[in-house]
Amino acid sequence: MKIFIDTVGCPKNHEDSERMAGGLAAAGHEIVFTPEEADAIVVNTCGFIEDAKRESIETIFSYVPYKAQPVIPANAGISPRPRKLIVTGCLSQRYADELKAELAEADLILGVDAAEKLPGLIDGIDPCHPGLDPCHPGLDPCHPGLDPCHPGLDPGSTAPPRYALSSRYTSTLKVAEGCSNSCAYCVIPRIRGPYRSVPMEDILEEAATLAREGARELVLIAQDVTCYGKELYGEYRLPELLRRLCQDDMLTDVQWIRLLYCYEERITDELTRVMQAEPKLLHYIDIPLQHVSADILKRMNRFSTPESIRDTIARLRAAMPDIVIRTTFITGLPGETEEDFEALMEFCEETKFDRLGVFAYSREEGTAAAAMPDQVDPALAEERKDALMRLQMDISLEANARLVGTVVCVIVDGTEDDYFIGRTKGDAPEIDNAVMFTVPGSAPAPTPGDFVRIRITDAMDYDLVGEMIS
Repeated sequence: MKIFIDTVGCPKNHEDSERMAGGLAAAGHEIVFTPEEADAIVVNTCGFIEDAKRESIETIFSYVPYKAQPVIPANAGISPRPRKLIVTGCLSQRYADELKAELAEADLILGVDAAEKLPGLIDGIDPCHPGLDPCHPGLDPCHPGLDPCHPGLDPGSTAPPRYALSSRYTSTLKVAEGCSNSCAYCVIPRIRGPYRSVPMEDILEEAATLAREGARELVLIAQDVTCYGKELYGEYRLPELLRRLCQDDMLTDVQWIRLLYCYEERITDELTRVMQAEPKLLHYIDIPLQHVSADILKRMNRFSTPESIRDTIARLRAAMPDIVIRTTFITGLPGETEEDFEALMEFCEETKFDRLGVFAYSREEGTAAAAMPDQVDPALAEERKDALMRLQMDISLEANARLVGTVVCVIVDGTEDDYFIGRTKGDAPEIDNAVMFTVPGSAPAPTPGDFVRIRITDAMDYDLVGEMIS
């Protein structure tokens, strides 16, 4: 069967899709890259916040018309057959009952463990789940998070092989699944279960496989990368994992290793020393701080304080003056006053983060924040988000302008219009800024995954313009 997969959401979801594709390919199915040629269309959804839920629903319905266009088999004399529409991921994990009731167009609705179950289910074969039954995750008490019907939620199970759905030169490396933090606004622990680290040897083996397949950049991801190893080894093991990745002889072709989703309170001196010592480990770190007001941090059930946040940023910048710090904030959490928001604005103006994203608070049922008094008007939360992003735009433009005339190292991602597109060490794939550059007529054109030197000639709010130095 030919299968097309579309993914909504974060890099963790994209890796889940690659594992889904790997399991399907191993079972003899063919992965295709357009819905027109597919026998089955899979939509891997996100259910984190309202915007993501809306995007997931819109994506699902965008494929409904394909069900009315039957697949015409190449074999003469075989009747056309209908396409299958399959919904997987966080949205269907969280709202399985509702989707089954309202989405008659879907032939199959699975949760976050679809990578393990889909190869059997897609052909109607699954000894544990002959259909959508009470064991389906999220539907009943028989889904405590770890049970025989859900091997994908068991840290001891073997992950399916991966099948690259995009570039091979840059790849995520998921070091854990789930989350055991209890942030008041977040539904991830309810969707994906408790934090479960991947054994270190398995991570190293997967990294070696990715390197053999052409990876030049590895991006470490989890809901909380800095929590790696705690529940598996009894202590935090991220620094050790990073050292082993950087020094592994099987990873000689990997030039960049990048960290996403690091919690401030677990950014230790040991982690900083590893970042200083290992050339492959980029001076880049993503720290989702969410706020800086002491009262709002407490309401969020975060362990950071305004003082600890300032101290961590100061330590990182003192140890690595060239470090690029990315963060995200939430505006409009219940109880956020004008004073709280002004404190956040002043903090961002003073700190000048290199990369910054903002979410307006989304009231998610089942979370502690949803039941809090003093809910902020959603329109006000959006206004605050926009104000903070305008501030960051000015900060980013000022920083980019300082790069005009300098030479930077860039990994090539592809082409767009008349430009080649790439990223600096300070830019994560599909998240951060881009470098648009031209190539001198006498120079050979670079290919995706190449590292090239670019002289910056112009700066925009978030992107840079330059010319390759041959």
